[in-house]
Amino acid sequence: MALLSTLISFFAPIFLILSPFTSYTDQILSIHRTRTSAGFSLDIPLIMLTASILKIFYWPGARYDYSLLVQAFLMVGVQMTLLKVALDNRPAWRGEMPFVETGEGRPYGFWRWKTQRPYWEYLLSLAFGLLVIHTFLQPSPSSMYTKFIGYLGLTIEATLPLPQLYANYRAQSCKGFRVSVLANWLFGDMMKVGYFFASEPGRVPWAFKMCGMFQACCDACLGAQYWMYGEGQDVSDVDTRL
Repeated sequence: MALLSTLISFFAPIFLILSPFTSYTDQILSIHRTRTSAGFSLDIPLIMLTASILKIFYWPGARYDYSLLVQAFLMVGVQMTLLKVALDNRPAWRGEMPFVETGEGRPYGFWRWKTQRPYWEYLLSLAFGLLVIHTFLQPSPSSMYTKFIGYLGLTIEATLPLPQLYANYRAQSCKGFRVSVLANWLFGDMMKVGYFFASEPGRVPWAFKMCGMFQACCDACLGAQYWMYGEGQDVSDVDTRL
């Protein structure tokens, strides 16, 4: 058992740092190659970018493990690339689903904008706003603000599989969602949760542990969907809006 804990403690940080590339490179290349992001939930970049930016600003107060901080920075870069590729290849430009531009059901059509500029403005505004708050507050590890921003960012990240779960359910298909992403999510959950609990006390806050367990359960549900639906019918024929 001690040997397993040692192996996890050694290899898990490496996997966590590389996970943005191993999880999403294939999805990026697939969208670029097929010239369509049909079946891929555009909310995945929204969730991961928002959560990663919050986690970066959580670090000055919490001083959590460095590998998780490096992962957050790399995730921002990878998700911005994924967002750009997905926006460039939205099927809505050809009148297809799921990314129709009405923004129905969302205040001000949030994250369903017709042009790309508002997406980047949102991300820039979030980062700049947090920078200003940190400059004035200079949060400490015990401050309520530090705890709030940490739990908020990790809770948002824990909801990552939910948009894809709903899109798959509506379409009765997993077409467009790469099995390589799912495999990396499931393997990453095992490594991540194992590392969180194998780490010495205080190195990884409980917020990471609780949200990691919740996300692992959701990813398991995604695996069940892939087993039930497979590629299913073509998602371009089904409304999978969120």
